[in-house]
Amino acid sequence: MTFIEYRYIRYFDWISFLLVLLLSAVGLIFIYSATFTEQVPYSIFYKKQVFGMLSGILIYFICSFLNYETLSRIGYWLYFTIILLLLFTIFKGSIGMGGKRWIDIGFIKFQPSELAKLCFPMFITYYFINDADDTKPALKTFFFPLSIIFVSFLLIVKQPDLGTGLILIFSGVFLIWHIGLPTKYLFFAGLILSLSTPLLWHVLKPYQKKRIFVFMGYGDSKKERYQIEQSKIAVGSGGLWGKGINKGTQNKLSFLPESRTDFIFSVICEEIGFAGAILVLLLYLLLYLRLFTMIRSIGHFYAQLLCIGLMIHLLLSTLINVGMVLDLLPIVGIPLPFLSYGVTNLWVGFASLGCINSITAQRLTHEM
Repeated sequence: MTFIEYRYIRYFDWISFLLVLLLSAVGLIFIYSATFTEQVPYSIFYKKQVFGMLSGILIYFICSFLNYETLSRIGYWLYFTIILLLLFTIFKGSIGMGGKRWIDIGFIKFQPSELAKLCFPMFITYYFINDADDTKPALKTFFFPLSIIFVSFLLIVKQPDLGTGLILIFSGVFLIWHIGLPTKYLFFAGLILSLSTPLLWHVLKPYQKKRIFVFMGYGDSKKERYQIEQSKIAVGSGGLWGKGINKGTQNKLSFLPESRTDFIFSVICEEIGFAGAILVLLLYLLLYLRLFTMIRSIGHFYAQLLCIGLMIHLLLSTLINVGMVLDLLPIVGIPLPFLSYGVTNLWVGFASLGCINSITAQRLTHEM
């Protein structure tokens, strides 16, 4: 056994891996419940998610044995391909859920926007490792990555997928600020954005405007507010212990739209109640605290930067999804990591945490 193999096995983080497995197993249970029928107990969605979980575990282990510089280099060049795929999706993408977000290659569909969340931190890390010197990067150094963020955001929003676009731009700007972009420029950008709100409002599509109105309390409960009202009914009707797995009425009677994807947390609340929902949130909390503790132990700045980028999109997705289900945030198409149905999203989650595991396994050596 070589030193590298021994190192990765010795410092493999079984705690975070176990937490991810538990969350994915919970996801399988409730995707099964959300898609169960007497005629087809094991739906095609459940079977695909099982495949996604098993292959995701393999992806996790593969990524756990890659050097972070190799990851950054691969992600940097792959990201240019992803931009082309995002452009291709707009014109030739597979239509579903009101947008062109998928590319159909026959045996499977995948979302390039999900791959963008995985590869963008690698793109940023590799760019600044190679183009910035050891001192604080010059302002002009930030122009290219900021333009890439902006182009990626526009292409994703055009699909349309505003939720994923916002996650990408928020996480990207945060990483660039962490590298050294002066806060005053972000302040000025925020001020300009605020002053441009009336103009941006006219750019939004009608359904996006409706979602904002719904969040503000407007709309008919049988029309615009139907989705969030059914979600709140499902969450509230679960009580303390829930109605039982596969026994949720909002879920089984198809009152709850997108129950296997964006609103899987509503199904969890209805069927295992407040206690079960708190347990699921506790698993997320333990996972992110574990990842944060591991990332803090990394001594190399750019290795730490990559880990932050790989974690932040998962953290933002969790907060946004739970927030929108509970009517604390406007409804956007953001799946709940490891729980919502979606093979590409599941793969990206496993790959992200596998990469973090690889980097933290190197933190006690001098090879970074």
